[in-house]
Amino acid sequence: MSKELSYTIEEVSQLLKVSKLTLYDLVKKGELPVFRVGRQMRIDAMDLEIYINNHKTNQNPTFQSPGVDLHRNKTMDSHNIVISGQDLVLDILGKHIEKNSPYKPLRSFTGSLNSLISMYNGEGDIVSLHLFDGDTGEYNLPYIKKILVGFPFILINLLSRKAGLYVKKGNPLNITTWTDLNQADVKIINREKGSGARILLDEKLRINEIPSRNIKGYEHEESNHLSVASAVSTGIADVGVGIEKAAKIVGIDFVPLITEKYDLVILKTPESERLINTVKGILSSHQFQSEVNSLGDYDTSQTGKIIYETY
Repeated sequence: MSKELSYTIEEVSQLLKVSKLTLYDLVKKGELPVFRVGRQMRIDAMDLEIYINNHKTNQNPTFQSPGVDLHRNKTMDSHNIVISGQDLVLDILGKHIEKNSPYKPLRSFTGSLNSLISMYNGEGDIVSLHLFDGDTGEYNLPYIKKILVGFPFILINLLSRKAGLYVKKGNPLNITTWTDLNQADVKIINREKGSGARILLDEKLRINEIPSRNIKGYEHEESNHLSVASAVSTGIADVGVGIEKAAKIVGIDFVPLITEKYDLVILKTPESERLINTVKGILSSHQFQSEVNSLGDYDTSQTGKIIYETY
């Protein structure tokens, strides 16, 4: 292990067989030091080895490698926060948070449902969600109420955006509805379990009474919108589910089928009060909304609106 100079969060996640959100939480608490190379966080191999040694069982709890203070970054990292989600707007939000507050944003690219479950387990500070509930037609709140049971929280709109189907240029198979996926000559590329796009697809299949086993390519997964769009562009699949922005970046056609609410949930605690006020101020600012609007394909008419809040 010590032969490597440093590791990315993803590499350490694979080494230790834990989720990236677990690592972000350790970083946030100051238990695992990190350094930055541009926007990327890296973990020094020696720091990782020290952390592992200090958490081994059946050893002297005061053991520590000589000359190294495991908690030397505790003060510096005490304001680290984790923002989960994949949309590039979250990078803009992180930039504004870092500029206008003492918080240092860390980015996790975990899907909506998995991030929400991690928040229930005490990991993650700002979770972005686009989870469609087929029974109510609502986004996000039905899932939050089921998962964050007993936790006070605030749900704030980040933006609205079009979701639908990625198809090849010219849409040669004339795919226009969810039911068109139920054809023998149509092959899809799916998203990973727990992602908002995967849940949207599964809910639409359920509503239309289409068994997933009927969908060719259903088991083939990618972990982000751009990878799904690229799979359609290169001919690996005929269709995928995602957001409009990725289709335009890759250069394929897009069939809009729903306007989804992309919201942020933050747990309400005495410690998070300042963070909540910071986020509310940023989302309501003209500067933030102008930056988002300049990207195109986003609706900021409700950005900053409080969708739901427990008291």
